[in-house]
Amino acid sequence: MLQTEANSSSDISAARLAGRIAATGGFEQALAAGLFSTPHRITLSEALVLGLLKQGVSKYFAIFGHGSTALAETLRVYEIFGLVSVWQCRNEVEMAHAATVLRWAYGEPSAVVTSIGPGALQAMAGSLAAASNGIGVYHLYGDETTHGEGYNMQQVPKLEQMLYGRITALMGRSYVLHTPDALRDALRRGAATVFHDFKAGPFYLLLPINTQPKEVDIRIDTLPAVTPIAPSAPAAAASLDRAAELIRATARIVVKAGGGSRGHAEAVRRFAEASGAAVVLSPGSTGVVPDDHPQNMHVGGSKGSISGNWAMKHAELLVVVGSRGVCQSDCSGIGYPRVTNVINVNADLDDVQHYNNTTALHGDIGAILAALTARLESAGLLVNRARQAWLGDCLAEKRRWGAFKRVRYETAPIIDAVWGRPVLTQPRAIKVVADFCKANGALKLFDAGDVQANGFQVVEDERPEDTITESGASYMGFAVSGLLAAAVADKPRYTVAFTGDGSFMMNPQILVDGVEHGLHATIVLFDNRRMAAITSLQLAQYGREFRTNDSVAVDYVRFAGAIEGVLALDGGNSPDSLLDALRRAHAHRGLSVVHVPVYFGDDPIASLGAHGSWNVGNWVADVEEAYRAATI
Repeated sequence: MLQTEANSSSDISAARLAGRIAATGGFEQALAAGLFSTPHRITLSEALVLGLLKQGVSKYFAIFGHGSTALAETLRVYEIFGLVSVWQCRNEVEMAHAATVLRWAYGEPSAVVTSIGPGALQAMAGSLAAASNGIGVYHLYGDETTHGEGYNMQQVPKLEQMLYGRITALMGRSYVLHTPDALRDALRRGAATVFHDFKAGPFYLLLPINTQPKEVDIRIDTLPAVTPIAPSAPAAAASLDRAAELIRATARIVVKAGGGSRGHAEAVRRFAEASGAAVVLSPGSTGVVPDDHPQNMHVGGSKGSISGNWAMKHAELLVVVGSRGVCQSDCSGIGYPRVTNVINVNADLDDVQHYNNTTALHGDIGAILAALTARLESAGLLVNRARQAWLGDCLAEKRRWGAFKRVRYETAPIIDAVWGRPVLTQPRAIKVVADFCKANGALKLFDAGDVQANGFQVVEDERPEDTITESGASYMGFAVSGLLAAAVADKPRYTVAFTGDGSFMMNPQILVDGVEHGLHATIVLFDNRRMAAITSLQLAQYGREFRTNDSVAVDYVRFAGAIEGVLALDGGNSPDSLLDALRRAHAHRGLSVVHVPVYFGDDPIASLGAHGSWNVGNWVADVEEAYRAATI
């Protein structure tokens, strides 16, 4: 390969500028010292790295290829001087999830770097988790050249412009850097997406192969920074007054706390106490109100809880806080059959209008709830027999749900047809691991599938920071991949990934990347030799399972143990043996895998059940008939 003189001088220039930045103490110090107040002639790749540094992005998850060699060289130089850190991965979906968890759990922005073509499409597929849950991440993909010399390897084989940019634009906001001078505009749009104050998401920056090394004259101090957005609430008092009056006039109130409420836990609790409302959680908002709070009715929805779904079914006023009304969260639109009025608190203009008969409180959740709570507290809430009876009935249902769960947590191991011996039920095994995490301050990540569905019914969180369950996209392999964030975070938490055998096999490369990057975490693999969530759905709807299991036995302890540095343990068939394995895994200063065989069969004691409705399969006719009758 030829290396031109211009390339060589660019490399020298990058090292010289990176060295000067490092000598001042870092990017912010260099900015304050005026190092960037005059134009620099640098490559587009270097300008991009500097622009991202201005926005606080210094961490990169990367799989380099021919479509990203120029950017890789810039990152190599800047890493030498301690200005960025680059974490090599083995799968693009994995690193998309890791970047998502890094922002979700630790608040640290980062960028995902791929080459052109299949790698970019893989990363984009993984970005569905960030898009679904409102998590801001930069995605930097290689792209075909702008020179038009003919087909580029791995481009979409179609004679049209900017096809990858158009594909990514379907997922979120996208920008093709066809012209290097457009970097300022690209980064402004990127900041507005990745750092959006209430509905962030992935931003896809497409880097044509030939524009990455092109030089551009640029003043780095003019590149866009992140603009802080002050919390906002309705300026007119009428909507808040209307909401307060509805609350005073209604006894049977339910608050549905969605994923957007995670950052406003104290405001939600205070509002619930001031309004006398029962609080029903979404799968992604456990801990927003402490588990043992008498007004916390647990998760409600298609796979909710006895108490959560009872509160939804019998409430007359619905207060929605930070929720999109996802199908499983509100039983496909029929979860509130007696509700006639809705108060919706949301900063997104579309989501705040999701239901009919709505008093829309559009703006920052914390600011709005504070204003509403102040009205209720200052006027004093009428504590009447109807309101007391409502909360009493809700508490009775919560106790019934607790008793229902305790029976299942005390269930002895059951003989499983596949394992040929008694094994733990999945709810009991998850409970043992969840309690261990709570006792040891561990972050819990849940993978999609039966483990996730049981998991959000089992967890008993006191704060929302203790569990992440990716229910927006329900992405298999998310939890194990997301573990990698703990190796990258400035202040990592010991993390446990709850995964099934099906989800784990989607992204097993974490076993290599976890060891490579010094990850201290544990994967607990609940193995029932099938895609149990779908098997259960098939059986409930049609009485038959079809193509959701296989006959191939996998020794996961030997599989994981074959990776040098991974501690692979058998969790055994009892709570005591599982707890012993968890303790050994925690003591191991690296990545551990605990394999737990779990029961699958028709014994109802082995399931926490489904207590709501869902517009799928042969339930569709009944659900849609009920939807037509719904008033909201």
